[in-house]
Amino acid sequence: MDIDHLLSTTRAVRRKLDLDRPVEPEVLEECLNLALQAPTPGNVQAWRWLVVRDQDAKNRLGAIFREVGEAYLAERASSAPSRALASGRHLIDVIERVPVFVIPVVAGRPAGDNGVDAAFYGGIFPAVWSFQLALRSRGLGSTLTTYHLAREAEAAEILGIPDGHTQVGLLPVAYTTVPDFKPAPRTPLSEVAFLDHWGTPLS
Repeated sequence: MDIDHLLSTTRAVRRKLDLDRPVEPEVLEECLNLALQAPTPGNVQAWRWLVVRDQDAKNRLGAIFREVGEAYLAERASSAPSRALASGRHLIDVIERVPVFVIPVVAGRPAGDNGVDAAFYGGIFPAVWSFQLALRSRGLGSTLTTYHLAREAEAAEILGIPDGHTQVGLLPVAYTTVPDFKPAPRTPLSEVAFLDHWGTPLS
């Protein structure tokens, strides 16, 4: 796939996940191996990846996901775009049927200092995005969700994640039901990028 096309069409996929097609272990391993090539501060490689296929574990995580997600959508029912709400609603409704969950984890806990935490989370999110791009290039979709983090300790107990490790999201992973996606509408670059001083146009 052309790199620019890949970068401009890798979407957060919720409604177009194929819930019935299995995801081969070797495909996931390929994508995770590519993710491990992402830059990491100090080459620490503090990332850990938990691949969840067990249906009982998915059911238990899905119950947390649904409870937190439903409360989140209810709070934003009057302000969020209806399309976004419908997309989120769909994923909440089918979450346990998604073939695979991938949970990125960082060894350690955030310190609460902006500079330190920027490096902490910056040590895994480039790898998460590399993983999502690798999935997309192979016909799979995902979206980085955070609902279950509201009950991170409960999820850690379900999955046996030891103390001192931080979950940073949950990626539902599946093949997509469509062969391609389009670039999304975005605020023009002229409104979000500046030159030398805040508010000074790039050109």
